[in-house]
Amino acid sequence: TVLVLAGAGSGKTRVLTYRIAYILQEKLAYPEEILAVTFTNKAAGEMKVRIGSLISESGAPKLPWAGTFHSICVKMLRAYGEYVGLSKTFSIYDPADQLDAVKKSMDKLNISQKDVNPRAVLGAISSSKNEMIDPEKYQGFAQGYFEESVAAIYPKYNQHLRENNAADFDDLLLLVVKLLQENNQVRERYQKQFKYILVDEYQDTNHV
Repeated sequence: TVLVLAGAGSGKTRVLTYRIAYILQEKLAYPEEILAVTFTNKAAGEMKVRIGSLISESGAPKLPWAGTFHSICVKMLRAYGEYVGLSKTFSIYDPADQLDAVKKSMDKLNISQKDVNPRAVLGAISSSKNEMIDPEKYQGFAQGYFEESVAAIYPKYNQHLRENNAADFDDLLLLVVKLLQENNQVRERYQKQFKYILVDEYQDTNHV
C-alpha cells in the first residue's frame, strides 16, 4: 500500500498515471485488472486524459475501469444490481427527481410541506446514506419533530425508489457497499479481478 501526501499542483495525479503506465508496460497486470478511481467528474476527466495519453504511447488498450466512484459503482450495479433490488436497466434520480420522491412520500404520510421542508428532509437522508445509516438506524436516534418526520419519510422514500427501479446518487455508493459486504461471490470476483487499485483526490472521499 502506498499513500502519497503532497500539496496541490505538486504532481500526485502524475504519480498515479505514470504508475499505471509502468504497470502496463511491464505487463504486471492487464488493463481490466487495474481500478483507477477519483471523486469528481473534473478529476476523473483529467485522470482519463493523462492515462489515455500515456498508455496510447505504450500501445496498451484503454483502461475499462477508470472514472469517478459513482461511475464505477454504476458499472458494478448494472452487472449485479439484482442482488440489492435493482434490475440492469435501473434509473438514476437527479436532484429534482429525488425532491419529487420526498414530496410524494410526505403526501402519503400526510406530512405538510409547510411544517417540514422537503429539501431539508432530502439533505438529512443524503447525509445519513453517506454515513451508512439506514432507515432503521435513523429511527433509533431520531429526536424532535423534524428528525421524527425524517424517520417516517426515509423508508417511504427508499420504497418509492425501489418501486420505480431507481437509485439516487447516494444509493450508487451505498448499494455497492451493501453488495460487496453481503454477497461473497461478487466480492470475491472483484477481489480476484483487481490487482491494482489507485485512488486520486482521496481527500475528497467520505465514509461510504
